Amino acid sequence: MRKGHRLVALALLWILVSSVPSYGWWDLGHMAVAYVAYQKLTQQKKDRVDVLLRMNPDLENWLKLIPPGTSKADERMMIFMIAATWPDRIKNDSHYKDDGTEGGNVPDGKPTNSQNIGYEDLFLHKYWHFVDVPFTQDGTKLPGIPVPNAKTQINVFRSVLASNSSDALKSYDLSWLLHVVGDVHQPLHCIARHGKTQPHGDAGGNFVKLCAAPCKDVLHGFWDGLPGESNNPVDAIKVAKQLPKANKNRASKLDTTVWIKESFWLRKYVYAAPIGLGSGPFKITNAYRKTAKGIANQRVALAGARLGNILNKELK
Repeated sequence: MRKGHRLVALALLWILVSSVPSYGWWDLGHMAVAYVAYQKLTQQKKDRVDVLLRMNPDLENWLKLIPPGTSKADERMMIFMIAATWPDRIKNDSHYKDDGTEGGNVPDGKPTNSQNIGYEDLFLHKYWHFVDVPFTQDGTKLPGIPVPNAKTQINVFRSVLASNSSDALKSYDLSWLLHVVGDVHQPLHCIARHGKTQPHGDAGGNFVKLCAAPCKDVLHGFWDGLPGESNNPVDAIKVAKQLPKANKNRASKLDTTVWIKESFWLRKYVYAAPIGLGSGPFKITNAYRKTAKGIANQRVALAGARLGNILNKELK
């Protein structure tokens, strides 16, 4: 990190971005991913995830989101769906706190960054939600990729779920895995654009404005909200049922590196016209919105199919 006014500028930018939710799909998108995954689970795996997720300390609040009169089978499914939002829900829980630097968005190299100890861990680990793969359109020098990140943690969670670790730890890791698999299928959770006016990056589109002040819309939030904005699991089910069916061959690709490369490749659509160089503001066109919506639907469906395949094959 450079000294002087650039250091101050970077700090200010991260203070700004830490106030902008970087949720990777909003609640509806994450629940839709989980719904698709749940349809693929064997009955044995459905029973297993139900046991694990009922250990989550937020369960009582999840049950309040489930409509009265819901059947037991659908309640189990909705618990699975709501669990996929838990790593975002804790951002509004005063018991949890930032760790790392720059608003908690960057790991600081401490052992706690990578710890995997279960629900007694009250750090937010915001940097577990994304992997900043840098690119430039104007020759700006690129930094390395901070670790740990979404890629490293998905691999950790999968390893634990496939092991003989305690159910308490598996419950924590399952709650995270349900969420972060969805995150890395949102292109802007795998992209960081660097340019002459943003040499330290655009924080996955959080520094790209979509309208003039005082409007606070940003590119990242636009993509997060494409599946829908409701936090009602019933609405998520309706949306999920309308998603295109994931390609079977692509859904069988369970290497996290492949998923991230796919999202990174989609940058050519994310940063297409009317999104130009710099921070904007840019005005979204109907053509851009239509293309983005189609991509989002495909990514949500694919994330769900892959998540279901992982749990069927690896969860013990």
